[in-house]
Amino acid sequence: MGESQARYLALDVFRGMTVCFMIIVNSPGSWEHVYGPLLHADWHGFTPTDLVFPSFLFAVGNAMAFVMHKYDHQPGSVFWTKIFKRTFIIFALGYLMYWFPFFREAEGGGLELKPLAETRILGVLQRIALCYFFASIIIHYGTKKLALWFGGVALVGYWILAYAFGEASDPYSLTGNAALKLDLFLLGPSHLYDGEGMPFDPEGILSTLPAIVNVIAGYLAGDYLRRQGNSYEAVAKLMIAGCVVLFSAFVWDLWFPINKKIWTSSFALLTIGLDLLILPILIYVIELQHSRRWTKFFVVFGRNPLFIYLLADVVLTTMYLLTVNDKNMVAWLHADVLGSFSGPVLASFLFALLYMLFNWSVGYILDRKRIYIKV
Repeated sequence: MGESQARYLALDVFRGMTVCFMIIVNSPGSWEHVYGPLLHADWHGFTPTDLVFPSFLFAVGNAMAFVMHKYDHQPGSVFWTKIFKRTFIIFALGYLMYWFPFFREAEGGGLELKPLAETRILGVLQRIALCYFFASIIIHYGTKKLALWFGGVALVGYWILAYAFGEASDPYSLTGNAALKLDLFLLGPSHLYDGEGMPFDPEGILSTLPAIVNVIAGYLAGDYLRRQGNSYEAVAKLMIAGCVVLFSAFVWDLWFPINKKIWTSSFALLTIGLDLLILPILIYVIELQHSRRWTKFFVVFGRNPLFIYLLADVVLTTMYLLTVNDKNMVAWLHADVLGSFSGPVLASFLFALLYMLFNWSVGYILDRKRIYIKV
């Protein structure tokens, strides 16, 4: 296996692990019965689930390290065409995913088109698209030193904005944070996520700024590996960098609390630090210790991550619309099938695990047929 292929294997595994756990945490049999580590932190704080989305952004940047240099000697139009096209497709897919199933029951009976005025505009795929877009421009037109400077300025700048424009009594609260104020002003409450019991989008406009840094960090780590190769020295240096970044995150947490839902600067550093430890560990195990048999499972997810993520969301939404014994299909499987031999929390976890395996099986078929759906 050549060096490029080797690095891509570790990246596929890293990305595949992220998609795998993303499906598990997004698909419990019942949101009322979930193991604590599989839930996001209520507000300030951190759980393993909070690492999933930042790791996907880190993986996006990591993958960019192996393709961005190809644009260096091509016309600018080639770069802009590719970046705009990819950003638009990913953003549009995310928007359509929240609009799905496109119709709802009308008050007088029958069906009516779900109004666009009530559809969430931002979200997970939309944030990925925006972070990819801005990170690509910074990386293509700037140096790695500039990317580092941008990361530092973005994190400090976001802290200043969050403190200056948040409520004076508690600028980092659910109701008083600056990110919410900007989203309400620009998008309005009907276009925001309402999972917190009120209009608030954890993938809002302002909090996208520090999320861009997760992509840039992934790029810088990937670029370093691309140039240095899979060596003990490279692994050690990445892990040292991870420890330094983690220390910085915990210090910053004293003033700007770690919080995934408003993507605080300390949260960005914490997740970058953890990813800077996880990725070199994978490289050490897979490439330096030549332990690869176990990787096949996660590679299935890593080679079609966008398609499998969309599939998981659309199928799950459809299952909620179908009824069995006067229950939606998810509730029926959780309570009547899995709950017939296990407690509600375990049944909820088993549903998530089985649903993840269902999506893996689709990815496995695609991989066997060498079908890789990319944008």
